[in-house]
Order: sequence, then structure tokens, then C-alpha cells
Amino acid sequence: MFGEIRGYNRQANKIIIEFERRNASIEIVTPSIINFFASIASERRVSKAVENLRVDPGAVSVDRVDGKIVVKTEKLKIAVSDEFFVDIYDAAGNLLCADYRGSAEPFVRRGSGEGLDVAAEEGHKLELEKNRLKVRVLKKMDEELFFYGLGDKTGHLNKKGYHYKMWNTDNPDPHVESFEAMYKSIPFFITLKKKQAFGLFFDNTFESVFDLGKENSNYYSFGAVDGNLNYYFIYGPAVKEVVNGYTYLTGTTPLPQLWTLGYQQCRWSYTPEERLHEIAAAFREKDIPCDVLYLDIDYMDGYRVFTWDKKKFPDPKKTLKELKDQGYKVVTIIDPGVKKDRGYPIYDQGLKNRYFATEKDGVPYVNRVWPGDSLYPDFPNGEVRKWWAANQKIMTDTGVAGIWNDMNEPASFNGPLPDDVAFNNDGVPADHREMHNVYGHYMSKATYEGIKQATGKRPFVITRACYAGTQKYSTVWTGDNQSLWEHLRMSLPMLMNLGLSGVTFCGTDVGGFGFDCTAELLSRWVQVGAFTPLFRNHSSIFTRDQEPWAFDKETEAINRKYIKLRYKLLPYLYDIMHEEESNGLPVIRLLLLHYQNDDKTYEINDEFLCGENILVAPIVEQGDKARMVYLPEGDAWIDYWTKQTFEGGQYTIKEAPLDICPIYIKAGSIVPLYPVQNYVGENPVKQLTLDIYLPEKGKIGSYVHYQDDGESFDYRKGAYNLYAFDVQADEPAKRIRIKGEKKHAGYGKGYTSFKFILNNVEPSAIIAGETSVSFEVSGNRTVFSVQEPGDIIVRL
Repeated sequence: MFGEIRGYNRQANKIIIEFERRNASIEIVTPSIINFFASIASERRVSKAVENLRVDPGAVSVDRVDGKIVVKTEKLKIAVSDEFFVDIYDAAGNLLCADYRGSAEPFVRRGSGEGLDVAAEEGHKLELEKNRLKVRVLKKMDEELFFYGLGDKTGHLNKKGYHYKMWNTDNPDPHVESFEAMYKSIPFFITLKKKQAFGLFFDNTFESVFDLGKENSNYYSFGAVDGNLNYYFIYGPAVKEVVNGYTYLTGTTPLPQLWTLGYQQCRWSYTPEERLHEIAAAFREKDIPCDVLYLDIDYMDGYRVFTWDKKKFPDPKKTLKELKDQGYKVVTIIDPGVKKDRGYPIYDQGLKNRYFATEKDGVPYVNRVWPGDSLYPDFPNGEVRKWWAANQKIMTDTGVAGIWNDMNEPASFNGPLPDDVAFNNDGVPADHREMHNVYGHYMSKATYEGIKQATGKRPFVITRACYAGTQKYSTVWTGDNQSLWEHLRMSLPMLMNLGLSGVTFCGTDVGGFGFDCTAELLSRWVQVGAFTPLFRNHSSIFTRDQEPWAFDKETEAINRKYIKLRYKLLPYLYDIMHEEESNGLPVIRLLLLHYQNDDKTYEINDEFLCGENILVAPIVEQGDKARMVYLPEGDAWIDYWTKQTFEGGQYTIKEAPLDICPIYIKAGSIVPLYPVQNYVGENPVKQLTLDIYLPEKGKIGSYVHYQDDGESFDYRKGAYNLYAFDVQADEPAKRIRIKGEKKHAGYGKGYTSFKFILNNVEPSAIIAGETSVSFEVSGNRTVFSVQEPGDIIVRL
């Protein structure tokens, strides 16, 4: 395809390599991030994922050595050979990633009979796919490789041996491990090789394919049916540094409003309004916290977006005000399909201004979705996005607090959209093949910008379909799952890989959307949901009720217990989200993110870290009342329920009756807690609680807590507080020292007191400054309060 190298020229941080048949370029974004590009189908397109790129290449050298172009940065050496074969080394000369020099040869898959129709289906599918790909990169496979990422694809945490397609797909069948395509396309994965990590981001919006050794174990590959060769190599060597590099390119999740981290209740559907009021009243009567109620498609007038059914909701503004007074936020669904209906303003405006995608002859394209015959807004067109953004005010003026974008793959009932459906990609003509995977991304962007304009607050948008970079605009959920134990098990690696793929604010439908949930399944699922960024129970029409009280008193009590635990942990989760805006690290983390040197963590599918300090090992098998838990090496771990301490690097058996989810806190952790309320903002939080788990000998436990108004963008102007805490056990002196300091004071409504919980400590005295402090000992916990944290000595 490229031929021999003829020469090269350097343009600042970009090296243009001249081959016999076409040119290619290497751009040094940072010393650890390298972009490889070749124009195959068109001139370079503006990236949909990478916006406002900051280039900081550092020192770069380029030489021609033994017929190769050798590029060196402070972190990497890139050797480019004829045919644009690329080998990448670390600064010490260790080979990280090498292009495969052989040809693509799928495994032989034997069968009997004659002709393709009776031969091995899987093998022929791979062979035909190989011939469809106009762009493809093959990388040499090594034995000790592990692959992670690619969004919320089904299957295990480690994707080695899997084959996936990036083509946003609404498939109503129960999701299983063999699903190749889902609702989202995030063409980024992380490779771990001999404890060194790097990422590959293939920024191509056409249908693309990732084969991680299924086709042939000698190589792994990625490619697309059209478009250009355009991928980024992102070096670690730590996995968390790769995630940081990927989100440096594609963006991080902005800090959400605090209420969005509360419990959320959804069903298809809570209509008419009497049913919505009934659900709202039940949460308060049953003492179960809840912040958000959802309205699915039935709230609309004939499924027309931006309308209300006046029979079900005669006065929606009044209804939403009443719910707001009870502490509820209402989130409404909005699909992209606009009903073909003259006299309906959204349709009329779109038709008049040519805001809809068209057939190749320019006639608006029509398919069927919930409203019947519908047209699809041309979201890749900036003018259309402005129009759609402005329409969000229709909803926010009514009192809607957030928008739920669904069916935006885009889904259609009369077969898929044809390849030649035409879009205006900000002035560049494009067809459905190129725009399909970013359709939901652009819809989310328009929705985010519209809510921000209308309210001035941090927007809450939830989307089913997305592309790389959508995390800048929306939270996501994993789509229409089922009330099946397998879907609970599968949700854990899905969420962990979403987090590695830049999507921090994510969740699943707790309890399952389709099929009928059981009391036991909901009890175990809510225990996972309590640690999931998006904590939403959602069920489908015609399934049995799935609210926390819908089964029996035991299930209701378990739901109440874990939902209240979630509200205690809100400041901890909010702190993680604040840090993520800078470093890209997710809330739900696979164990290897912090324990990369412990190879026992590489393929643990059923445990996760919530932030860095809390390890969750949920029960995901029907009937289980105990499980084996692996505790990573390098730290001690404290059982949250019993306060028993365990050394890391070992397996332990945890008894887990139905109301117990195994939870462990890393030694040295300081976990901030809030008092439980019915909803965020019910009462001002004037006292911060610090739950302290002593560090091991010679270590210091540190934590930085963040506080702001929980809703505005003023924090970006400095309107926030930062509190730093350290704790250290001084054994020879038989004392514990706690130091607290307000590092930044930009938000006026700070805390007026601080409560400390010391686990596994029974002091003889506590001194704050020079003042003796009273304390209470209850079991293995010591509790005391001070006005200012300052310098506290706990004598043993």
C-alpha cells in the first residue's frame, strides 16, 4: 500500500514520511502520545473525539538509520520501515509494540459440506470481513499480553481472544458474551505487556473492527471499512497514565451536580401523573432516599419530542414544581426521531430550515420509530445542533432537571438507515456510514450545550449511544439489559472497561430492564449500584414492579440499607469525580489500575475498586452466601463490616448473607461521609465526618476533600474549598497524629465542625491543639468532634 521510504521532512512536531505510493505522518502530541496518520479515503477530517488539542511534544529528534526513519521523544523511540511498518520502544530500548509483518490469515475452521452456506459460518464471516476492510493495522501478538477497554462490550475484563465491531447497535436480544456490537463505539484499548501498559486509539468513525487474537493468535488488529488510517499510541507505563493520556486527547467528564450522584428511580412508564406522585410519596413514607424520578416515552403527546400528553399531565409545570418541593428532580426522555406531522412545530421548523438528514437526492429521509413515520435531525451540522440545543429550554422551563437521550444509535423500526443517507458534517458532505457512530455523540453535545445555556448549571445528560469523547457531554448506561444473573455478573467488567475508556459517569439498569427481577437479584444488584456512579433502578413496561419495596420487607430493608450507604458516601464519590476532571481516572476501577505489579489482579472480573480506597467484592451468583475475595498485595485491608484487618496479597473467604456485600477499606484510608438525607440539599451539611482506617507502620494516610455549591460552574473560578488531612500512627510514642488544614478557601459555606471516627482504636486521651477533647468508644470505633481539624494527638 505504501511501498519503500523515499524520504521525510519535519514540520515542527510533525514528521511527513514520503513513501513510493503515498505519504504518511507522525505527529508528536506529547512525549508519550504519538499520532500515526495516512490519507486513504480522503483528506484529514476534523476529529469528533479530539477537540482543543494541546500539543506539548518536548524534545524530538529524527534520523534516518539503516533505511528506517527513527523518531525519538523523551519517552519513546519510533522506528518506521518500508510499507509504513511501525515499531515502538520505550526509552530504555524495550520493544513495546511492533507491526506484524505477515499477512492476515484467519484460523482454519473445519466443517463438512459444500459451499459457503453449509461451511463453518464463523470462519467465513472473518474471511469476508477481512476483504471488506479498506484500512487495517496488524500488531504482533506476544504470549503475555492483556487487553482492556473498548467501552462496555460484553465478555470478560481481559479482551484477549475476542472480536468486536464498532457499529452502534440497538439489539433487543439479551446481551451475551458473543455480542460483537453494542450501543457504543469507543475504539480505544489498553495493552498490558510485562507490567508495562500502552493504549491504541483508532480515531475512525466508520464501522471498525477490533480482533484481539480471535482471527489468529499471531497478531491482533484494528481496521475500518472506509476512512483514513488514524491512530494514537499512548504510553504509560502505568495503566492509569494511559487513561490519563487518552482523556488528555478526548476529554474528561466534567464535575456533575451533586444530586446526580444520588439514587434514581426509573420505569417505562410512570404515567399518568398520579402514578408519579404515588412513587414519589412512597420513597418518603418508607424512609428510602431518592433524588431523581424519570419519565419514559409515554409522557409525550403521541411520542412527539418536546411535548407533553395533557391527559396524563394536564399541567406539567405544576406537577414538576410539586415534586421539586418534595426534593425530586425529574428527568425526561428525548429521542432523536421527529414525528412527520405538519403543524407540529419541531417538524415544521426542521423541514423549513433543512435540518433533517436526507436521501441522496436531497429529500428528507423517513423511517419509523415510536412516533411512526419520523425524520432524523442532522446532528453533525452545527446549525442543527444549535437549534436542538435551543429546544432544551422547552423542557427546562417546565422544570425538567435533566435529559435522557435514547434510541440515538440511531435506532429505526423499518430496517437500518441506508448507507447513502446524507448528512452535513459542519460543511463537509458525509454519509450515514461515516456519521452513524457519532450520531449519538453529536446529539449529546447539543443537549449538553442547550441545558447549559438554559440553566447556567452543570447539565445532566444521559445517553445510550456514544463515541470516544462523549464523556465530555453525557453520562451513559449500558443499555437495555435483562433481569438475569448473567447480566449482573457481566455488568462489572463492562463498567470497569467503560471507566478505562474515559467514561467515568456510567451505570447499568439496576435490577435489569427486561424480564422479571427477583427479590434476591435486586438485593444483590443494589449492592453493586451503591458504588456505581450512575445509580438508577430501571425496568420495562409489562415487567413486574421493581421499586425497592416491590418484593418483601427483607428486600426493602436491604435496598434501604445500601441506598443510605450511598448517601453517606456522597462526598467520597464527589471527590473522585472532582479529581477525575483533572486526571481522567474513573470511579469504578479494576484492581490492576492501582496494583499493576500484582499479576493476580489482571483478570479478576467480579471485584472492583471504588476510587482508590474501597474494594467491593459483590455476590453475583444466585444462592451464594459466601465468596472468595482476593486482596491485592502491597496494602493491608480492613473488613468494612467487622473491622478485621487482613494482609494484602491473599485470598480470603467472606461470609455474605443476603444483606451483606463484602467491602474492604484500604489501610490508611480517610473516607469522608455525610449524614443521610432524603435527598441532596434537604438540609445544609455543616459537619463533615472523617472515617479513618489507620495506616500500616511507618506510613502516612492522606486525603484531600473538595467542597463547592454542588451545582454551578463557579468552582472553575475558584469558588471551592479544599481540606487536606493526614494521619500517622507513632507506635514508639503510643500515639496517633491527625493533621487537618484548609488548603483553599473560595467557597463561603464551609463546614462548622468535623467528626472523626477512628476504627480499631481505643484511646486514653485526645488533645486538639492544647485542649482535651471528649470522645465515645463503641465496640471497635472511637468517635469525637472538633470545630477545626488542626493538629490532633490521640494518646493510646
